[in-house]
Amino acid sequence: MTEGAAARSGHSDGQRPDLPTTAWAVLGMLSHADELSGYDLKKWADWSLQFFYWSPSFSQIYAELKRLEKYGYATSRTVVSEDGMRGKRMYAITESGREAAAHWVNHSPVEAPVLKHSVMLRAWLGHLAEPERMREILGQHIDYAETMRRRAQADADGADANPEWAYPSAVLRWCVRHYEAEREFARDLLDDLDKLAKKRNRRNAAGNRNSDSSH
Repeated sequence: MTEGAAARSGHSDGQRPDLPTTAWAVLGMLSHADELSGYDLKKWADWSLQFFYWSPSFSQIYAELKRLEKYGYATSRTVVSEDGMRGKRMYAITESGREAAAHWVNHSPVEAPVLKHSVMLRAWLGHLAEPERMREILGQHIDYAETMRRRAQADADGADANPEWAYPSAVLRWCVRHYEAEREFARDLLDDLDKLAKKRNRRNAAGNRNSDSSH
């Protein structure tokens, strides 16, 4: 098989390419419609994927689309506006792309989610923090979790109205519960840190009394 034929068929020497998960995410979005523009993909990602996986930039989306076209998993065409002055590129999943996406969903190894929680890292270093500042940080995080919960709920409600979005709707409802839990976990942590701050204050006060009595 020639290199060009391998690219068009979506694999080389019978093997599917080892694509990053973000490429599969873009390909998966294409599987939901006949054609989508880069703008559509960005809007869809912000509507759903951002709650549990990815909030991409336009440059990331177009880089993945270029990769998918290279392997024959997607095709594109330019659609010119009625006035002939503007054009936009529309992308569609190919049959080999749909087969590859289905293979990835069904057969790729189950990966452990990677949690990089900068707020928890700062709380972990709470012995270096000013207590009131740590309360502000956790308060902001609680507000963020509640905002995301409300947005996920609104998007889930909208998805419920379309039978074709049954699976994204189910995941969005999971996201609602996730952000509810994140909000409650942060509140519990705030209570724990308040207790630690009180203990620290008592130790400091006891140390000061001992210091005064020794003079």
